[in-house]
Amino acid sequence: MKKLFYILIFAFAFVQVATAQDFPSEVWHDGKVFLDNGDTYQGKVKYNLENNVVQLRGESIQTFSSSSISRFEIFDEYYGGIRTFYSLPYDINNNGYEVPIFFELLTEGDEITLLCREFITTDTRSMGMYNMYMSPMYGAPMGRSNKLDFDYYFFTEGEIQKYSQKKKELMTYMGDREDEVKLYMRKNRLSHDSRGDLLRITAYYNQLKE
Repeated sequence: MKKLFYILIFAFAFVQVATAQDFPSEVWHDGKVFLDNGDTYQGKVKYNLENNVVQLRGESIQTFSSSSISRFEIFDEYYGGIRTFYSLPYDINNNGYEVPIFFELLTEGDEITLLCREFITTDTRSMGMYNMYMSPMYGAPMGRSNKLDFDYYFFTEGEIQKYSQKKKELMTYMGDREDEVKLYMRKNRLSHDSRGDLLRITAYYNQLKE
């Protein structure tokens, strides 16, 4: 009975940590905002990619839309480095009309540039032995937690194209060096749909093309 009590306490704490996690878009970062008119602001920066707005906190809070910003930079303690986001025209609704939205620059090259947009999603996968204790009576939906996910885009031949995160499609972008890229992925055990791995793969392809 005592062992069961400790398992219940640990499971509850596990759920609290999972549901209370702060994601990068939910906190203020040290950063800079570069406006289209050439003005630059520095301070605490918070971004919202869903609504394509950036907030700058100083003596007051200013809000800027993607239509007035060329780019913004933040120091992200979550990832431990500088992250840069550009405002670029994109047909987000597939209606033939492009509007400026924010893309994070992951790696840039003469042949291919890798961009991404992050979002928070609900992970409903089973959480193993703790599932049986994570019922609504403990204040959390069974087996649910939030996680950070990404959509990836390639900028090539003057166009931003959304990547489906399928290996076969990746090779269509790098087909002229397909054998070398596949060998590099196998040797380094890289995945075609992982943020860090996709960055390394794209950088390697650009290196091959230099």
